Amino acid sequence: MQFNKLWRMLRLGVKSLLLHKLRSSLTMLGVVFGVGAVVAMLAVGEGASRKALDEIKALGSNNIMLTSKQNADNQAAAGSRSMVKFYGLKYDDEKRIRGTFSTVEHTVPTKDLRKNAFFGERSAELRIVGTTPQWFELVVRDVVAGRVLLERDMFTASNVCVLTESGARKLLAATSVIGEPLQVGSDVYEVIGIVRNEPGGTSGARTPDSEVDAYIPINVAKERYSDLMIRRASGSFQAEQVELHRILVSVKNIDDVEDTAAGLNRMMTLFHPEGDYELFVPLAVLRAARAQANIWKWTLFSIAAISLLVGGIGIMNIMLASVTERTREIGIRRAIGAKKNQIITQFLVETVVLSASGGFIGTIVGPAIAQVITFMSGIDTIVPLYSIVLAVGISMSIGIVFGLYPAVRAANLDPIDALRHD
Repeated sequence: MQFNKLWRMLRLGVKSLLLHKLRSSLTMLGVVFGVGAVVAMLAVGEGASRKALDEIKALGSNNIMLTSKQNADNQAAAGSRSMVKFYGLKYDDEKRIRGTFSTVEHTVPTKDLRKNAFFGERSAELRIVGTTPQWFELVVRDVVAGRVLLERDMFTASNVCVLTESGARKLLAATSVIGEPLQVGSDVYEVIGIVRNEPGGTSGARTPDSEVDAYIPINVAKERYSDLMIRRASGSFQAEQVELHRILVSVKNIDDVEDTAAGLNRMMTLFHPEGDYELFVPLAVLRAARAQANIWKWTLFSIAAISLLVGGIGIMNIMLASVTERTREIGIRRAIGAKKNQIITQFLVETVVLSASGGFIGTIVGPAIAQVITFMSGIDTIVPLYSIVLAVGISMSIGIVFGLYPAVRAANLDPIDALRHD
């Protein structure tokens, strides 16, 4: 019985709105663009935050990264005509970390090199990293072709290398080069695989291999190449000696990451009082980025919600005008026995139909606006399901809130005065 009454009121409400199609359509437009703006802005915020979070997650939430850096004394002396700079992480640091912290699962040392490489008749200066097979477990990269470094490559000190896509492009090499020889300096390496680079981060994440061209086993790098790197220019030279450029530390349990990082920093301070290292914790940055992303998304949502508010005011305005126009009709309904709550329900049904219809149309307009933003600016946009539900829910709520005052005003009209209204 209640359903039949509600259905009858719904039909009556729709019929009343259709009597003024243009006015109803224009009123609905405010809600359409309000909902569309909310969905589009949340899509922009979600896309930007997802990209930043993905960059950080690519480093591994369980990982801690130690990086060699020049201390203040070395930087101040950088203008000297001839000098050797000693700084950075050492092999002993990696062993010490592995033997000190029970929470640490893996430690992965890396050594950076710059060498001229020759592939057939082509040559290029490559940025080469000596590392262990665990690197590819902790910093996961898609394998384009072939394979990555394995334990047997370390055990046999094999002259093998894994190119990244950037390295392959430099050498104009394709997937068919697997098994081909690559000359690095005076040594020849077999190309065993090609992996994707992680693009350089825009989120503050220090992506460890965004500029790497090739990987080789670290024991091969240690045996073949000196820790001393010399640069000559204009009759002067500068040299630096660095044993390890990075140590990637993997923690067993994500809950122990920040405590381990604090302990690691204290230990490193004891053995490197000159401060020639830097510690980076992706998990801490990830949490900060999530908090920042939420602020960003809800700021955009608040701005877009103003459009919905304007749409709600438009609904209230048009319903107040409708109450004035239908005063006599209201008087007749009251005179034949209609109760106040029935009058309120009738007007609320009309406002909810207006706002809900606008909301559903807005859920089509919003993703379309997001696609236009992506096309015009190149900004990634992602339309999450919650944004659709939220926008429609708010639009219907606005219909109730802004329609309540006109509905109550209509119900409170004096029946006799309403009948006399011309």
